[in-house]
Amino acid sequence: MAKHSAKKYKIFKRILVAVLVLAVVIVGISWAISARLKPLIKQELREMVLKSTNGLYKVDFSDLHTNLITGSATILDVTITPDTNAYKSQILDSKAPNNLYYIKLKKVAIKNFRPFKVFFKKEVDVKLLLFDKPEITMVNKQFEFNEDLPPRPLKSPYDYIKKLFKSLRVETIDFKNARFKYVNNNGSFPEIDSVSHLNIKLTDWLIDSLSATDTSRLYLLKDVHVNLNNYSYATPDSMYYINASDFDFTASSGMANIKKFALVPRYSEADFAKVNGYARDRFSIQLNNIGLEGLNLPAYLRKREILASEMNIADGLVAVFNDNNYPKQEKVKTGRFPHQLLQLLNEEITIKKIRLSNIDVSYAEFDKDSKQRGKITFQNTSGVISNATNAKKIKDKNPIMLANLESYVMGQGKLLVNFKFNLTSPTGAFDYNGSLSNLDGRKLNEITKPLGMIQVNRGMIKKLDFDIKTDKDIAKGNLGFTYNDLSVGLLKKEEGKTRLVKQGLLSILANALVIYSDNPSPAGKLTTAKINFKRQPTASFFSFIWKTLFQGVKYCVGVSPSKEAEIRAQVNKFEQMKDDRDERRRRRQIRIEKREREQR
Repeated sequence: MAKHSAKKYKIFKRILVAVLVLAVVIVGISWAISARLKPLIKQELREMVLKSTNGLYKVDFSDLHTNLITGSATILDVTITPDTNAYKSQILDSKAPNNLYYIKLKKVAIKNFRPFKVFFKKEVDVKLLLFDKPEITMVNKQFEFNEDLPPRPLKSPYDYIKKLFKSLRVETIDFKNARFKYVNNNGSFPEIDSVSHLNIKLTDWLIDSLSATDTSRLYLLKDVHVNLNNYSYATPDSMYYINASDFDFTASSGMANIKKFALVPRYSEADFAKVNGYARDRFSIQLNNIGLEGLNLPAYLRKREILASEMNIADGLVAVFNDNNYPKQEKVKTGRFPHQLLQLLNEEITIKKIRLSNIDVSYAEFDKDSKQRGKITFQNTSGVISNATNAKKIKDKNPIMLANLESYVMGQGKLLVNFKFNLTSPTGAFDYNGSLSNLDGRKLNEITKPLGMIQVNRGMIKKLDFDIKTDKDIAKGNLGFTYNDLSVGLLKKEEGKTRLVKQGLLSILANALVIYSDNPSPAGKLTTAKINFKRQPTASFFSFIWKTLFQGVKYCVGVSPSKEAEIRAQVNKFEQMKDDRDERRRRRQIRIEKREREQR
């Protein structure tokens, strides 16, 4: 039994020794082949890059390690840089690309490149090409001769490799944790933006006799996937952060998704105006679940043009606050309407349709006179914006941007409004029409009491209709306002009191002598308003709309210019009567005190 076991052990030992010897031989051969091939591979790699880019790029690296057994390789200290002289020459020949790339990284890992397939079939087939923490700089300069080029090379790269290989395929090219810098050289001075922690995955990159003409490929690739977990950017005025999270884009579908986009103020409501030194709108924006469809990657890479068929925003909020405790900055805002600001963007943008749903919008203001905060809300805002663009070729075909929106004022009154913006108008012309219906007037006290010193005691708004045409200077149109049982109270702020108090007598006079309690009146008379409102150069877009509509509302409730003059006269009369009464009381008190002193 012992002899049998010893015999087995000897056989096993001989097999093990043979396997080890074979392994050493294979490793030795592999090492010898790798050592012999290394200079050749380094030279061929450099020449291939130079030839395939028409001399535009050169690649340099410090060392190359290969392992033919595992089919892996590592390239160290890699730099890919453009030849500026070759670039200038290509510009003169109208062959230069819009983008130049500078790439720098410590290591490139090549996984499973199947060496036997290279040697025997002349086919390079790599499973993974991994770039770890690369630094990529893209310099963009747009040329007219590159307009409308297809996302495929004009000359097949196959012509540069066919003497060496039948095909060159990389299943996955992975850029992990990349730092990307974009340099825009299209203006008078370069504009630079950068982003870190970017992940880019390129799928099925292929060079063969047919790939250059394959319309299903994008720059020889089957697909591109981009992911950015978190992005944060401080605005140039240092008042806001722009944050985006969970950005994903897939080129084959043209779909991009952003989980959350936010404009975050760096200072609280109490400190924002204090830091600025003047009253300024403070914006707080958060938009969730943003989806872009039909996003054109070649257009973005070629000229940083954002071109998409549709954008969807599922929910979010937009809050604006202004603190009028501080002086206003008298800044001219002519030319700053939304559609005009869109035209001022440096990059071209075209989104054919923007769908909004469940967006809450609010405007709040702290009033220096009432010392209170007023707020109006537009809840559950939804709608569609069509033809949002600043691209000349699109505006030449259709210069009109439409916005059809629905919202609920103070969570109750249904507001429908339709905007028609003329994107090519030199005067910033736009029209808007719509209606507000079924709102309890008392809901407006949250804004009318602090900001207008008016309390709505009661009143039901049945419908407010408006149809307005505007430009940068003037608004004209019609407004109708039907309501029932309107009663208001005039308020004032008294020294030493934290709340507003009602001016009883003036409120009675306003309701009795000026304001129509019903429109139409009990006799059936309907009062409507002709709008003719001149905009102040410092007025914003929303201020212009609000004051235009308010002019018509005042007229419909009976506060015409003549009535306003009458109110002022009545107020002055009663203020004088009050002053006279106070003076008589003061004199009477003086006489009483004098008489008491004489009696003593």
